[in-house]
Amino acid sequence: MKRICQTALAAALCAAAMTGQAAEPYRRLTAREYTDKLKAGWIGQIFGVSWGAPTEGKFKTIIPADKVPPFREELVNDAFNQDDLYVEMTFLRTLEQYGFDVSIRQAGIDFANSEYKLWVANAAGRSNLRKGIAPPDSSHPRFHPSAGAIDYQIESDYSGLIAPGLPEVPIRLGEKFGRLMNYGDGVYAGQFTGCMYAEAFFETNPVKIVQAALRCIPSESMYAEMVRDVLQWHSENPKQWEKTWERVVKKYRDNKNYYVSPLDVKQEGAFVLIGLLYGNGDPDQTITISMRCGSDSDCNPSSAGGVLFTSLGLKKVPARFYRKLDETKVFSYTAYNFPGLIGVCDKLARQALIRSGGRIEKRRGEEVFLIPVKQPAPSKFEDIKNPGPIAGSLFTEAEKAQIKVHDPAPKAK
Repeated sequence: MKRICQTALAAALCAAAMTGQAAEPYRRLTAREYTDKLKAGWIGQIFGVSWGAPTEGKFKTIIPADKVPPFREELVNDAFNQDDLYVEMTFLRTLEQYGFDVSIRQAGIDFANSEYKLWVANAAGRSNLRKGIAPPDSSHPRFHPSAGAIDYQIESDYSGLIAPGLPEVPIRLGEKFGRLMNYGDGVYAGQFTGCMYAEAFFETNPVKIVQAALRCIPSESMYAEMVRDVLQWHSENPKQWEKTWERVVKKYRDNKNYYVSPLDVKQEGAFVLIGLLYGNGDPDQTITISMRCGSDSDCNPSSAGGVLFTSLGLKKVPARFYRKLDETKVFSYTAYNFPGLIGVCDKLARQALIRSGGRIEKRRGEEVFLIPVKQPAPSKFEDIKNPGPIAGSLFTEAEKAQIKVHDPAPKAK
């Protein structure tokens, strides 16, 4: 034992073993590398949603290659009014103002006060909040039929971008913000997506990124089953993404045992994964394949592009994707232009790191994030087809008074 413990690292491991404690390893990421990948992740989202926007909701089949909109560098400035982006910035603003310990009820009040137009689960959840149904009941299937829709998946990117190598952060944030509008698989999809981003700061292999994120959600969930299926189908047929698309549609759209919500998140999540896995690390192919899967064909390439670009970092992303970005333009309904967005994410990432037991060191004048390696602990499983009891959560009169925006009264017939 004495000879084994001669080096400092071995001594630390031995000391931990002698005290019955496991030594906690760290991943290292310079602050400069973090910022580079953070910017890339947002650019991937921005460009993915802008490129796919003209096709959104127009195709239930594979989009023909000649129907893919042409690439234009100016697309990078077409996303400032996209709900894929400004909804998640509402959550960032809540975290910026109240910190990570903000209550789910305050998060619900902030979301209820948003003034942008919404659809599907977002619209239903916000409507419930404005009626006084507090979270988590605002997202319970008893109170709206779209709890398993795509919504939190498309706006969960922020949760991984502020949590490099910290999968527990997207899981916790999903329990806080995802439950404003989604339940079960709808929440797990966002946690999974956030965890893909968290892993993409350290991993470039799309298969390994997906496998890491899979450990962040309940294994018995249908969303996890979908992820395992797509990984398996890709391994069986790694060249023809159309074949995997066909298998996804057959099981996760045509089979009503699986397709349980409008814009069901399992189908849409599979289209994100098809882009990531079959894009083979190529930005154009990743975005266009995900787009060509159809359905929500702007949201899905946004997620796929965001994860891939994070793994690449801005230095490896072709400049044509971002060099025409207008950094002075403010995202609709938010307080952020692009530099402001990067600034708030950097601030929150540092807070998340310290809260998770990490630290920031300076080496040769450069800041280095020391990120503890922890196994993710998935949320408790909830079956969206057989939901559990409601929580009976209602806003108090004082809380309702903080909600200043309300849905218009129905017009008299």
